Amino acid sequence: MLQSGRAARRQTMRAIRPQRDPAVALLAVAWAGAVAVLSLWWQNTAVVHMTTAEWLIGAGRITGLLGGYMIALVVLLMARVPALERRVGSDRVTRWHAMSGRYAISLIVAHVVLTVWGYAVQARTGLVEQTVTVVVDFPEMIKAAIGTGLLLLIGFVSAGAVRRRMSYETWYYLHLLTYVAVYLTFWHQLATGAEFAANPMVRTVWYVLYGAVGALLLWYRVLSPVRLNLWHRMRVESTVDEAPGVVSVLITGRRLHRLGAEAGQFFRWRFLTKGLRWSANPYSLSAPPRPTLMRITVKAVGKHSTALSRLEPGTRIWAEGPYGAMTAGRRSRNKVLLIAGGAGITPLRALFETLPGGPGDLTLLYRASKRQDLALWNELEQIAQRRDAQLMYAVNGPDGARPEITAERLTEVLPDIDEHDVYLCGPPGLAEESYQALREAGVPSRRIHHESFEM
Repeated sequence: MLQSGRAARRQTMRAIRPQRDPAVALLAVAWAGAVAVLSLWWQNTAVVHMTTAEWLIGAGRITGLLGGYMIALVVLLMARVPALERRVGSDRVTRWHAMSGRYAISLIVAHVVLTVWGYAVQARTGLVEQTVTVVVDFPEMIKAAIGTGLLLLIGFVSAGAVRRRMSYETWYYLHLLTYVAVYLTFWHQLATGAEFAANPMVRTVWYVLYGAVGALLLWYRVLSPVRLNLWHRMRVESTVDEAPGVVSVLITGRRLHRLGAEAGQFFRWRFLTKGLRWSANPYSLSAPPRPTLMRITVKAVGKHSTALSRLEPGTRIWAEGPYGAMTAGRRSRNKVLLIAGGAGITPLRALFETLPGGPGDLTLLYRASKRQDLALWNELEQIAQRRDAQLMYAVNGPDGARPEITAERLTEVLPDIDEHDVYLCGPPGLAEESYQALREAGVPSRRIHHESFEM
């Protein structure tokens, strides 16, 4: 028995091949691109004059070049390139997209203000008069002005205070205006930018940059989903109530195992029925995919998720994915703790079944408000028994007292918790509380794997 146990552990460790996080390398490439863009200005500027107008116009050129570069990065991060979505993580790519968008809009606003101000000082005119002159008389500037207005609108509705007051569908379709804005603002860069007008090679590089980003967008946001859905032909097979306000949707289709989906990943689902066909929401797989069957389990927290319980069998589905980096590939230790809260149980339930590990290597802690909210609990018990894994839950007391997840309690349950990988999925409050407790218990941040599905 001892030899067979050691052999099983060796086999488990051979299966653990953690993926290297490419984030640092990707950020370095992005910064290198920004430096290369700055070099375009430097090469095209023979001498830096000391007049106020020249300084303002020079600063406007710099911010314009960097703004155009950042816009290309913003669109790239909207393309849902699988290499980014699966290796970096969809939530981190989304944060990068939001951050790049803020930088891009700030640079574009600075470009407009500095350039118009510089021209006004040079021509000794007022700012309003010079603005009208630039927009009306300069080539491609009317389209650029409209595109800039759209970018400002998108930035406004994407601000947290505004976005929280909008429906996801309204925000999503307004966000698509980014593509229109990019098209409208692109042409004036080549028509009026000194760096492009003076150097055909630089124009070619700019065309290649935007052309490559556009090609990735077209392939991964349009052509690839069309191919996926025409080939796999997914439909709703049935729905199953799992707990109060929690429903599982069973999805049938052709050769679903060839989608390449892994436990812990999600798709963006569009159900082609009244009230749901115009929105695509992310829901995780709650079980490993089979050749003709997949399952998602959803908690009713909004109009879209609430409506899923009323889906009729045979409803056609349009899906995009799989996405997400919270998979077995992130694991670097043979021992794993899974911490789930609410709807966060869905990806962790699939991981609980499929993560490689021997007896005693897996532990799942499930946090819920009350016992009846522990969705999929019977399945979890069967998996735990079959795998000789540890299964625990934490629910509120009869008086509503909420049990806290602390470093002391985690260490009491798992004395060697600092030797674990931890997968964490749940509401923001639980995620923050658990993360702090894990760090205090000695778990390095690189071994705490978490993805957020907030809008």
